[in-house]
Amino acid sequence: MATRVVATATVRALKGRKLLPTRAALTLTPAAVNRIKTLLQDKPDFIGLKVGVRQRGCNGLSYTLDYASSKDKLDEEVIQDGVKVFIDKKAQLSLLGTEMDFVESKLSSEFVFNNPNIKGTCGCGESFSM
Repeated sequence: MATRVVATATVRALKGRKLLPTRAALTLTPAAVNRIKTLLQDKPDFIGLKVGVRQRGCNGLSYTLDYASSKDKLDEEVIQDGVKVFIDKKAQLSLLGTEMDFVESKLSSEFVFNNPNIKGTCGCGESFSM
């Protein structure tokens, strides 16, 4: 049985033209970078943090953060200012373009995800919908 050609493609090298940067999967603020460095400082078995999403809360989804000892095959790897953050395969589309920050107040200290893709959050800010 002969294979049918649906389309053809041509590749060209572009000289003198700069490519536009693509939208980053996840960007880290300096506060988040510093906090990740502090968290990993005493843990030589881990190479970074892994971000994921799971079904939970009143709005459907919430973020998960775990230590990562290796990069899984389908994880997206973000390296910024010497720290590595791995994005779980299931979370990649929901985190596209998100800024990860670390915020401290008198009552709490936490990572905050400033995500332009979410449609709504619950009152406590722990879960979100897309």
